[in-house]
Amino acid sequence: MLKHFAGWLAMSLAAAALPLGASATPLHTAETVRVAEQMAYYTAPRLSAQSVLVLNGTTGEPIYEKRVDQRQPIASITKLMTAMVLIDSGVALDDDISVTDAEIDRVKHTRSRLAVGTTLPRKEMLLLALMSSENRAAAALARTALPGGTRAFVARMNDKARQLGMSDTVFYDPTGLDMRNTSTARDLARMVKAAQNYPLIREFTTTSEHEITSVSNRMLQYRNSNALVREGNWDIALQKTGYINEAGHCMVMEATVGSQPLIIVILSAGGGQRRVQDARAIKSWLESHPQSWLATS
Repeated sequence: MLKHFAGWLAMSLAAAALPLGASATPLHTAETVRVAEQMAYYTAPRLSAQSVLVLNGTTGEPIYEKRVDQRQPIASITKLMTAMVLIDSGVALDDDISVTDAEIDRVKHTRSRLAVGTTLPRKEMLLLALMSSENRAAAALARTALPGGTRAFVARMNDKARQLGMSDTVFYDPTGLDMRNTSTARDLARMVKAAQNYPLIREFTTTSEHEITSVSNRMLQYRNSNALVREGNWDIALQKTGYINEAGHCMVMEATVGSQPLIIVILSAGGGQRRVQDARAIKSWLESHPQSWLATS
């Protein structure tokens, strides 16, 4: 459990009172970073992401904040809300649904290995949507779940966001391909916290790989979109990645560091593996100073 989060220190102010041998990252006008008081005397990692939030997963107390109220596109992080709304609807997850022309991406013109005509149980479509961020699977789930189709489903997503107190969030589609799906790190932490209450979401977002049979009777191998899950070195209870050009590389997760569950939100990281590098930097920073933020009893 985190200790003594009575106040916050801007790191540039903390630098003036550092103990011998310690240092703190200066506060820049364009890059305001705040850390919990107990961590202010240790150099915080310089992260590539535009927005970052690390919370104590038990108490909700913040450990690291960077532009947490900056609203921006969230790409496939959207699919966590899609999954919650689907499960809340009570629709039969064992029923088969099929991919149709309606699932072809006419926004970003992305490709998919789920060919038109692919038929799978809803539960398996949900697995592909959450594990591999399969857009056609998410779109088919939204189209078939409710009377009124996708439009009614997206309305439910926005209703759910309001119920969760996500006041700076809006959804326009169930996949995240629409750049108008926007949120903040603070709101997405609320969404991660809510998604933890769904065992199926926890299971599917942390599944490493899965095979399906294609319409041409070939075996298709799908892998988790998150390298940290595939590597198996993290204790991750729930996660989701996202990427479109407008959103950059994004990641949210609930992971245990030491013995402490954390909610980590990383938005608009740089290219390639920068979101993974940012997550590793956060973990290393915390593990280097466990006496400062992790209870010893």
